[in-house]
Order: sequence, then C-alpha cells, then structure tokens
Amino acid sequence: MLESVFKKKLITRIEQREFPGSIVLRLDTSFIQGIPDHIILYEDMWAAFDAKRSQFAPVRPNQPYYIDLLNNMSCASFVYPENEEKFIHEIQRSFRTIRSTRLPIRK
Repeated sequence: MLESVFKKKLITRIEQREFPGSIVLRLDTSFIQGIPDHIILYEDMWAAFDAKRSQFAPVRPNQPYYIDLLNNMSCASFVYPENEEKFIHEIQRSFRTIRSTRLPIRK
C-alpha cells in the first residue's frame, strides 16, 4: 500500500470513527528535522504520529528522538498498517489516562 493511501485512510478513521470532532494536522517537517508528520487534536488532548508504508520503511534522522520525546509528553508513535490497531488503542488509553489524572477546575 502506498504511504499516501494509508495516511488518508488512517486520518479519515481517526477523525470520523475513533475521535469524532478531532482535527488531524500535517506538521511542517522541514521546520524541525525529524518531527512527526501529523498531530491529532482532540478536546484538550493531543497525540503525534509519523505514518510509514510498512514496519520496514526507513526512518529519517532524529525521528526516533522526537517520537520518544513527544511520547513522554502525551502520546506519539510511528504507525504503519501492521500496527494500526495497536496505535489506535495506545491513543485511546493515553487520552483516558490524561482525562483521569486531571483535577476538576474549581470556580
């Protein structure tokens, strides 16, 4: 499967089925070399991902660094057809954890 076809299907799935109302943005990867390709904005949470056509597709320099860095902040991952389900479950788990650890706002 072409990477562009996979990305389009994945983004449609995220925005329409998994996280309705979310926005998936394409990041300017020329600004910071190695930054993930996309960020998912959902309510007051976010996750980043870099889509690959397969688990054997090459990664660019610094990509593993930024995936690890952003994963420690929220949720970030490489995603490819072979791990798509796992990726979706990771985001769902991460968003549930973020929600459950927030303190209620007092007025």
